[in-house]
Amino acid sequence: MSGRPVLRHIGAMHLSGFVLLCSFVVPPYWLAEMAYGTPPDDPTADAPFMVLLVVPLVVLGLHIAVQIPAGLMGAWLGRGTWGRYLVSVAAAAALTMLLFRGDTGMWLDALARTALGLGAYAWVLTGAAGRAWRGY
Repeated sequence: MSGRPVLRHIGAMHLSGFVLLCSFVVPPYWLAEMAYGTPPDDPTADAPFMVLLVVPLVVLGLHIAVQIPAGLMGAWLGRGTWGRYLVSVAAAAALTMLLFRGDTGMWLDALARTALGLGAYAWVLTGAAGRAWRGY
């Protein structure tokens, strides 16, 4: 069937985005710094709910700008599970470096979080998810 690879990629993209979102359960240092960096009585400080909006926006930005292109590139250029994963992580490293423009701490944090999601992406593309679902 011609539609199956497309559905597998769409499922892999959704799973990698979910893994990326779950990785933000442990907040990055810059988010905690932003939340607690200003005193509560400072009138120039952002409202606390604005900090809560930052996480979904960062997840969405990383997913669209880094994870999906890196996953597709890994599926296109990589051979085998590890080849796909390594190509996609290398592409994610380059894309996150462009996105964060040399801030090494944020770059490493974003790369580690996207690498977890790309592992899920490569796992789905190998068919291991289907075998686990079917039980063999």
